[in-house]
Amino acid sequence: MNAYGKLGYSKVSEMELNCLIVDDEPLALDLLEAYVQRTPFLRLCARCGSALEVLQLLDEHSIDLIFLDIQMPELTGLELSRIVGEKAKIIFTTAFEQYALEGFRVNALDYLLKPISYPEFLKAAHKALEWFEMSREKFALTERTKPEEECIYVKSDYKLLKIELSRICYIEGLKDYVKIFVEDSTHPVVSLISMKALEEMLPAASFIRIHRSYIVNLNRVSVVERNRIVFGKTYLPVSDSYKEKFLEFIHRKMIK
Repeated sequence: MNAYGKLGYSKVSEMELNCLIVDDEPLALDLLEAYVQRTPFLRLCARCGSALEVLQLLDEHSIDLIFLDIQMPELTGLELSRIVGEKAKIIFTTAFEQYALEGFRVNALDYLLKPISYPEFLKAAHKALEWFEMSREKFALTERTKPEEECIYVKSDYKLLKIELSRICYIEGLKDYVKIFVEDSTHPVVSLISMKALEEMLPAASFIRIHRSYIVNLNRVSVVERNRIVFGKTYLPVSDSYKEKFLEFIHRKMIK
């Protein structure tokens, strides 16, 4: 087991954080660089001897995390953190404990008091990793729970028509165009668009391809008979290549 594992961190994260180390003391930079290199989920993008160097790097690179000394000439770490804002998260490193409260006031993730041991450094780095993983999960959840688009616009007979997705029953694809069959409409909407392009416009949670020539609105499927979907007097075949995915949907909804 390596040193990282011996400290109780056996789980290897798939996430990698791009980081900067900032200190006006070369020996402190050397120590932090060694710690970063020992930490699997950290990637060192640059080491900086002043806060001013950081501003240029933030414009050129995507930085997640900054290990930042507080007492530096020209621009202090606290002043820099206010400029950085939400562009990157910050872990302060300093020899002066009185800066701790001020460090948290500027929304720092953690505060490391020099001399810094590797276990202390790793604990703070893991705190940052957990913050970024949680942020990614929240973003993914937000994306999954976004309300679906309620309508699409298609060109038909030199007009742009708005079609509510909830009213679409099914779509038939022909050579160079599609027919969109809509609830309570005697004639389908004909549009010069490919099935592939239209399929990409439709929410996958509600619309599924059942045949090279047909896409159905799952919310409109009420009768399935012998591998055919029934819409009134129209029977749409479910082809073998699309059957498995369609049956998965049916089985999820089936009362057992």
